[in-house]
Amino acid sequence: MTRAPAVILLSGGLDSATCLALAREQGFACYCLSLDYGQRHRVELAAAGRVAASLGAAEHRVVKIDLASFGGSALFGGAAVPKDRPLEPEDQDIPATYVPARNTVMLSLALAWAEVLGAADIFIGVNAVDYSGYPDCRPEFIAAFERLANLATKAGVTGELAMAIHAPLMGLGKAEIIARGLALGVDYSLTRSCYDPDAHGRACGRCDSCRLRRRGFADNHLADPAPYH
Repeated sequence: MTRAPAVILLSGGLDSATCLALAREQGFACYCLSLDYGQRHRVELAAAGRVAASLGAAEHRVVKIDLASFGGSALFGGAAVPKDRPLEPEDQDIPATYVPARNTVMLSLALAWAEVLGAADIFIGVNAVDYSGYPDCRPEFIAAFERLANLATKAGVTGELAMAIHAPLMGLGKAEIIARGLALGVDYSLTRSCYDPDAHGRACGRCDSCRLRRRGFADNHLADPAPYH
């Protein structure tokens, strides 16, 4: 039986790798899309390739766009990446690592590829539990984009496809995400999550992403297999 296609946004980090494994478990043929958008942590793109190969993606594409030309984020190198911030959501402001419109742009590109593939399903690994306070990681945003996807595409307007945006990690904490991924065979040593790695690709251990990741592994009584400096 031919598997239905789905587009998976794959950054190369822990969450998107788990999201890919969940899509594969559901029986989709997984077409992985990574974005080279000018991020300082481009080491994640090589990680995305490793993860896609490891989890049997049908195809993996890296698309280059230039969000860095607009600036507005520490992930482009214009400001220091925040370190050692409070991890509890109630103590957080939207950090300097927020990239204006990033998930909107990424989902739009995923939507374009999905329509060409005849895929009704798009997966994104956002969550609203252990995260850095980004507004485009909330369930309200995902629901709004799904409505847009069905209004803005030929496939949606003609009824050929009912576009669905899946965010299966939305209600999970990092420890739960890691446990789920391990049960599905995700090799987290292939992934990279740090916002400010060194020249050798080793994680800083102090940015939001590193600290949430390490805490998730610790809560599973495991050491994070990613390299740190």
